[in-house]
Amino acid sequence: MNNVELSALFCGMQKQMQSQLSTNREFIYHPGSKGDALENAWIEWLKNYLPNRYSVDKAIVIDYHGNTSDQIDIVIYDNWFTPFIFNQNGFKYIPAEGVYAVFEVKPDIRGNVGDVNYIQYAGQKIASVRKLDRTSTSMINSGQKLPARPLTKIIGGILTTTNSFTHNSNDTIKKHISSLTDLEGIDLGCIVDYGSFFVQYQGEEDTNERTDFRKRICDYYQNRTFQSLVFSQPENSLITFFMQLTRYLQQAIGTVPAIDLQAYMNTINEKIDSEI
Repeated sequence: MNNVELSALFCGMQKQMQSQLSTNREFIYHPGSKGDALENAWIEWLKNYLPNRYSVDKAIVIDYHGNTSDQIDIVIYDNWFTPFIFNQNGFKYIPAEGVYAVFEVKPDIRGNVGDVNYIQYAGQKIASVRKLDRTSTSMINSGQKLPARPLTKIIGGILTTTNSFTHNSNDTIKKHISSLTDLEGIDLGCIVDYGSFFVQYQGEEDTNERTDFRKRICDYYQNRTFQSLVFSQPENSLITFFMQLTRYLQQAIGTVPAIDLQAYMNTINEKIDSEI
């Protein structure tokens, strides 16, 4: 029996992505072009390695009221149970019900947009998605009609290539992440040349609230408290990020709830048959 050395495969995967991001950062000088190149590099990498059930794009997230999120660098979304994606003037508008995870992409973890640091900025982008109104309705599984299920978590994170914090980097990053409140909370991130990280929070969703799913998920984000920040080794940054993301997708979320299509059709005063 022939054996493959998994550690060597993981190392090759790490080096390939790291080289791609470094090339984009080094040779593309226009800020807008560099940002687009980095976003596209992350998007292509995620598309290559995530299972086909997940779609990955830059997009704006929309709810059935017509409310929209900020423009999001990376959206991981469902392409099985979300039957429509709006595509208008070069922008994709993804129904909030189909969103699994959103990420902000920056070249470096250190930096500012105006008077807001990059981590806070990522938190604001994440909150703009989580605050949208999501529907949930009954669905058929294995021939059985199942009731509407609770809304799933929306994973939020930040992806960067480098870390230019020069003093107590872990503590500085921890301070910025722990300062995020309510819907802004970051769950995980990757700094390619420094390490990936995930955030541990204290607090559970109130499963006694069985009907108001929107209140239930918002309360979860608003009431959870920062506990700790766990970093990987630099040489394993991309591998550990990918494995952590996959664990969240498969074990913390699973499948997104079925979208209530009638809620969207109500905006044009039309009805679809709810019985088959």
